[in-house]
Amino acid sequence: MPMIIVTGTRQYWTMLMRSSVRPISIAAEKLLQKTWRLTPLRLKLVKPVPSDIAISRSQTPKDISILAEEIGLENHEVSQYGNKKAKVALSAIDRLRSRGDGAYVVVSGITPTPLGEGKSSTLLGLVQALSAHCQLNAIACMRQPSQGPTFGIKGGAAGGGYAQVIPMEDFNLHLTGDIHAVAAANNLLAAQVDTRMFHEATQQDKHLYNRLVPQIKGERKFSKIQLRRLQRLGIQKTCPDDLTDQEICRFARLNINPDTIMWDRVVDVNDRYLREIMVGLSPTEKGFYRRAHFAIAVASEIMAVLALAKNLDDMKQRLARMVVAFNCQGEPITTDDLGVTGALAVLLRDALEPNLMQSLEGTPVLVHAGPFANIAHGCSSIVADELALKLAGKEGFVCTEAGFGSDIGMEKFCNIKCRISGRSPNAMVLVATVRALKMHGGGPSVTPGAPLDKQYTEENLDLLAKGVPNLEQHISNGQKFGIPVVVAINRFSTDSDAEHEMIIKAAINAGAVEAVVCSHWSEGGIGCLDLAHAVIEACEKSDNFQLLYENEMPLLDKLNVVARNMYGAGKVELTPEAGKTLEKLNDAGFGSLPVCMSKTQLSLTGDAKIKGAPKGFTLTVQNLSVSAGAGFVVAMCGEISKMPGLPTRPCIYDIDLNTETGEIEGLF
Repeated sequence: MPMIIVTGTRQYWTMLMRSSVRPISIAAEKLLQKTWRLTPLRLKLVKPVPSDIAISRSQTPKDISILAEEIGLENHEVSQYGNKKAKVALSAIDRLRSRGDGAYVVVSGITPTPLGEGKSSTLLGLVQALSAHCQLNAIACMRQPSQGPTFGIKGGAAGGGYAQVIPMEDFNLHLTGDIHAVAAANNLLAAQVDTRMFHEATQQDKHLYNRLVPQIKGERKFSKIQLRRLQRLGIQKTCPDDLTDQEICRFARLNINPDTIMWDRVVDVNDRYLREIMVGLSPTEKGFYRRAHFAIAVASEIMAVLALAKNLDDMKQRLARMVVAFNCQGEPITTDDLGVTGALAVLLRDALEPNLMQSLEGTPVLVHAGPFANIAHGCSSIVADELALKLAGKEGFVCTEAGFGSDIGMEKFCNIKCRISGRSPNAMVLVATVRALKMHGGGPSVTPGAPLDKQYTEENLDLLAKGVPNLEQHISNGQKFGIPVVVAINRFSTDSDAEHEMIIKAAINAGAVEAVVCSHWSEGGIGCLDLAHAVIEACEKSDNFQLLYENEMPLLDKLNVVARNMYGAGKVELTPEAGKTLEKLNDAGFGSLPVCMSKTQLSLTGDAKIKGAPKGFTLTVQNLSVSAGAGFVVAMCGEISKMPGLPTRPCIYDIDLNTETGEIEGLF
């Protein structure tokens, strides 16, 4: 009998060990697995190419849990929103920390026409080529589009043709609610700014203090965030009853100067009538009204913070540092001073997790954050790129977008995003079109909704040649950072072979490592195979990345370095107002931050009407502001509205819901 017990015990422990070792072995196998077990989706190419939404609906996406498993994610790291999109836990980055990093490729463009030149579709075509056709681990990292342009003039930003994110309706509408979370956090802070000013204006010091630090259940104590304010004020006391009258006044009164408030309310809709408003007109506000503004949600500094945060703790610290105004003594007032940091972090906790979707060919796409490219850095998030680099592994590729042309997007990607993340791009893909170069050569205006002039639809080598200097400037921009540049010519059906040959020759002469023609819009990933091979070769040559300036360089010198090197300007000139603000920012300790140039994407200059690649011009900076949480100083170069308006005939005329099928119509 004892022998039977011992034998049974051995069998039990053997089975227990096997059941314990198996999950560990599976986890180790996933960690060491170099190549994904990815099953691409086949394309059903149709000529002529149908609408984007028709193409999107012609493909049946994989269940997102299957895609997550294919690329090495664990079940507990994936929170599904339905079966076509999911959030990925940041813990996956820590789990995969020991894996090598893939090649890091930034996709940017030349100065575009108002129609856009297909940067997002080129990004997706490239990744589809690398992953579905070259059998390499490759991930696309993209920004989430604002609903403003979706319902306004541009439509969505999911790519196009046979190189897009699916389901494109989910991509363009709500996704997992990140933009709404940003708007909620932003407006909570805006409400607290005005509320605090109201209560300070209507209460005496002691009454105000007693309400800020109330007695609850017989106990009176400071909250954590109030203790941090005391430390900043140099008050080394922790008991509320120990403060002197002078200390009570210093603690309780922020004394915000209303004329210095920089924090706008936001909404994710193009609404021109909210550009300037009056708040506080209700009789309940006792005459304390002021002029205020709304911005589009993605223009909020909180969106830039979301994109630049490395983890939850870093995000919380950045939120705490955001400057909303200055007090009457000229000192900055922060989110932490207003006591709202923790509440904002709670609203944004889930929003910091990247969103997993897929391309038309079933390859992974991480969609996350969407900072306004004109007034912020216009790139997807650091955490999405970090997650992608770990998932792709040492032999893989991560292709991430930088908004607009290289003068705006790529420059900020390097000088701001890479400075913070510590990452170095291995190559830059520069998207160019015949259409855009002809415009820069002196072609007629390109207007959304209006037919293209025949100069754009017929061969015109003279006009194209005059526009080539714009391409050369953008190639030079990449070289200034030591990045190998691959030019991707997005093919249009009206282009001629001779026009493509001219661009290729000009690009190589200007220093691009390669220039190729891409037909991803009509052919998907297979139309980007030449680009994929060129990118693979370019990444093998890269080891010279450098930033344009060091943090210690004075702000004015930083502005001049960017303007001269990226735009071809001769110098930067500050208006008297900008000069005063510059001194104020230096005095407040913000001089060591990188600069974020806020200018039009439609010209290398600050004037959207000036095309081509002018040299030696003066770039005027109208004013400056600080995004202390995001970690940069914004220089306003020309009029950039943070709140777009709807055109005479916005896209909303075509968008509808079919109540019989439940399908969205007219989105594209």
